[in-house]
Formats: sequence, C-alpha cells, structure tokens
Amino acid sequence: MLTRISRFGLTLPRLLYNPPARLVSQSKANSATGSTAVTELHPEVQHSGHGEVSPYVKNPEYHGFSSDPVEDEWNMKVGFFFGISVALVIGGTFIHYLPDHGMRQWARREAEHLIQQREADGGPLIEENYYDTNKIILPTAGGQ
Repeated sequence: MLTRISRFGLTLPRLLYNPPARLVSQSKANSATGSTAVTELHPEVQHSGHGEVSPYVKNPEYHGFSSDPVEDEWNMKVGFFFGISVALVIGGTFIHYLPDHGMRQWARREAEHLIQQREADGGPLIEENYYDTNKIILPTAGGQ
C-alpha cells in the first residue's frame, strides 16, 4: 500500500493541500478577448415586491432571538448567561446539597454512636448472636 502511495511522489502533497478550485479572472474584459464572465450556477429568481427577506440579509450577526439587531444581541447574551452560567451554578449547588444517597453517612454515624455506647457500658462491641434467640421460632422436629 505504501509503495503505491510513494509512486505519487511530490504530487501527493500538492493534491492534498491544494484542492481543485474554480479560478475566475477579475480583470475587465475587453471586446477582443470575448466574454470571460462566469455565470451563476442557478439563475436568479425574480421576486415580487411581497417576498420575505431573510433575517441574515438584514442583520449578518443574526442569532435567532429577534429581528431587531440590538434586541437580538441582548437576548442572546441573557439567554446564554441564564442557560449556561446560572444553570451550572445552581445545578452544581443542587447536586452538592442532595440528601445522603443510600443513607451511608447516617449509617456510619449510627455505628460510631453504638460503638461509643457499648464501650461506655463495658459490653462487647458485637454480640455472639445477631438475633435474640428467645424470639426465634423454630419448627418442631416431628412436624412438617
């Protein structure tokens, strides 16, 4: 594959960096050389006086908020300020102050509290039986 590409030699960089372009003479044509003007690819459509004008023609800096250029820019700035800045700040604050998911912090505090209480009482930190054996109802040996 590389050998095929290397056959192009010095022409490959020129092909990659200089794409084909349409060159048009900008000099004034005289009658001896004939017409060198390039015509438009699509003929111009004749508009009646009631056609709609694109907002981009009226205002090249059109952002899509209003047809008035000053109001359009103001609305764009306000929209982006509230849409991005305030949303990120309030959204980040909201996520930071959400309640403890899964109550992990509460469980840790409760475990530390029970350990301190059992150490103060002098009893074992963890009892031998997790459940009270008097409250467990076992089935009888003969009945099913």
